[in-house]
Amino acid sequence: MLTQQTIEKLKTLGYLGMAEEFLRHEQQPNVQRLSFEERFGMLVDAQTHFVEQRRYLRMMKTAKLKQPDACIENIDYRTTRGLDKGALQSLFQCKWLENHQHIVITGSTGNGKSYLGCAFAQLAIREGYSTLFYRFPRLLEDLATSRLDGSLPKLRMRLSRFANLVIDDWALSPLTNNSKQDLLEIIEDRTGSGSLVITSQLPLDKWHDYIDEPTYADAIMDRIVHRAHTIELSGDSMRKLLSPLTKTKRRSNK
Repeated sequence: MLTQQTIEKLKTLGYLGMAEEFLRHEQQPNVQRLSFEERFGMLVDAQTHFVEQRRYLRMMKTAKLKQPDACIENIDYRTTRGLDKGALQSLFQCKWLENHQHIVITGSTGNGKSYLGCAFAQLAIREGYSTLFYRFPRLLEDLATSRLDGSLPKLRMRLSRFANLVIDDWALSPLTNNSKQDLLEIIEDRTGSGSLVITSQLPLDKWHDYIDEPTYADAIMDRIVHRAHTIELSGDSMRKLLSPLTKTKRRSNK
């Protein structure tokens, strides 16, 4: 009876992880032989893990990653994509997040850019950095809509609050003068205070021409390129390499 009362009190106080661990202790005689300090330490560890897991799930839900299952542990280094494992390993230390730097991932369609971008986003969340994912066309749409209804300052403020902003498929949609200005302001808001992960089919040396207005192009490129770690993917589309038809052809050629 006393055990159940204790568990209920822990739940009432919000210590759900500790309550579950305490119940587990009561069901395992071997644990009960441990000292009070050892058992209490296990309870605290359980509550800490519970809180961290809830925070992670909440941040993942907020991030709205295109590929939420993407993670650095499952990055495929076997395909000929030009991935430098050593360089990636250094980025996994997350110093780029600490130093408010950026990651730019370029390559042709199907090369796994979005997966890699989402893997870095998931890593950032695991390390406690708030993250938001945006496809570039949808970002432009939201910026245009917010301009019309007067909520642009609110949207910009919301974006600036995230430690890490992922922009997928950069340069997939044409830019207007308004969108060029809005992008510049979003990037400026993050200078020295946040990071960007950008994926794009367009090579980095073509971005200036894509923006197509020297003043905005110079300003945007200056704020991104000089603080960015670049990853250039090469080779055939991974979708093609992994398709059933491709596998069948390979088997038939053996």
